[in-house]
Amino acid sequence: MPTIWCAISGHGYGHAAQVVPVLNELGNLVPNLNTILRTTVPATFFRDRLTIPWVLQSVQQDVGCIQKGPLEIDVPATWAAHVQFHAEWKRRTAEEAAAIRAAGPAVILADTPYLAASAGKEAGVPVVALANFTWIDALMPFAEPGQSQHEALLEAMRQSYRHANLALRIAPGLPLTAFSKVVDIGPIAETCHSHREDIRKQLGANDSERLVLLAFGGIAINSLPWEAMERIQGYHFIVSSPPDRPCPRIHVASTLTHSFSTLMASVDVVMTKPGYGTIVEAVTLGVPVVYVRRYNFADEAPLVEFLHQYGFGHELSLTDFQAGNWQSALDAIRSTKGSSNPPPPTGASDAARFLPPYLE
Repeated sequence: MPTIWCAISGHGYGHAAQVVPVLNELGNLVPNLNTILRTTVPATFFRDRLTIPWVLQSVQQDVGCIQKGPLEIDVPATWAAHVQFHAEWKRRTAEEAAAIRAAGPAVILADTPYLAASAGKEAGVPVVALANFTWIDALMPFAEPGQSQHEALLEAMRQSYRHANLALRIAPGLPLTAFSKVVDIGPIAETCHSHREDIRKQLGANDSERLVLLAFGGIAINSLPWEAMERIQGYHFIVSSPPDRPCPRIHVASTLTHSFSTLMASVDVVMTKPGYGTIVEAVTLGVPVVYVRRYNFADEAPLVEFLHQYGFGHELSLTDFQAGNWQSALDAIRSTKGSSNPPPPTGASDAARFLPPYLE
C-alpha cells in the first residue's frame, strides 16, 4: 500500500484547502493510497472534505505568522515565535525524519512547511512542495535592516526549501525563487453546487434581499460591528460567530444545514480578506467579492489582481469595515462586471499527475 506524507501548515485553513483537492484527485490515480496528515489543522476540517483514507498526526510544522485576528499580523510576536521554533531546529528535524522513516512514505507533499523539506532530505524521501507563496515571501517585508537574526532565519528557510525535489506553483502565485525546480500548475478550487433557494428559505430572506457570507478564514475575527450591520438594508448576513444580541438578518453559519462550501456557492456576495481559497473559489463560482485588504500579506497582491481580472471585486477599506460602513460597497458590487472568463481550476489534477511516479 503506497503512503504519502503530507506536511501542512497550520496557519489558518488555506494550505489544507489546497492540499485536500490534490489528494482527492491522487486517490483516483493511485489505488489503496495511504495518507498521513502531519499538521495542527483540526481533524474536523478534513472529515467531510478528504475522500481517501487518512490518519492525522497533530504536530507543529511551522510558525507562519502570529496574528491579531485575520486582518493584522503581530510582527514582533511572529519573529519571536520563529526564533523559538528555530532554537530547537536540530531536534525538530531529527524527530520529523525519524517519524518519516518509521512511516515509510514514498513521497512527502509539503504546503509549505520548510521543516518537511529538511526532514525529508535527512530521511532520504523525496519532497514535492505545493504552494502559491513561501514563508520567506511572507516574512521578508518585516525583516529589519541590520537585524542579523532576521536574515539568519530567512537564510535557514532558504536552505531548507532548496532540499525539495520539486515545487508546484499554484496559480495565482509568487515566483517561489527559494526552490531549485518550479513547475506552474493551474488554480486550485473545490466548489459545491448551489442550494440558493433552500438556504434563502431557511433564512427567511425575501426576493429583494441579498445574502452576504462573511468568510475570513480559519483565524477567528475578533468582533464585528453588529449594530451597524443591523441598520444595513436589503441584506442578510451569514457569520461564523453569534452576534451579541439576536438580529433577524444576521445568521450563524453553524446553525444552517449546509456546508461552508455550499454556502459559498449559494450566496450573492462574499465579504472577506484576500486569502487564496476564498478568492479563487469565488472567482470560479462567479460570486462577487467585497474584500478588505491588509497590504502586508505576501500573496495578497496577485490574488486581488486575479479577482479583478477574472471575477467581481470591490474593495472596502479597513476603517469602513470596522465601522460597519458597508452599504455603499455592497450596493456597488451589484454593478461590478468581471473582465473575462476565469481559468479552469485544473490545479488539483495538474498536481496529482506529478505524484504517481514517486508512489510506484
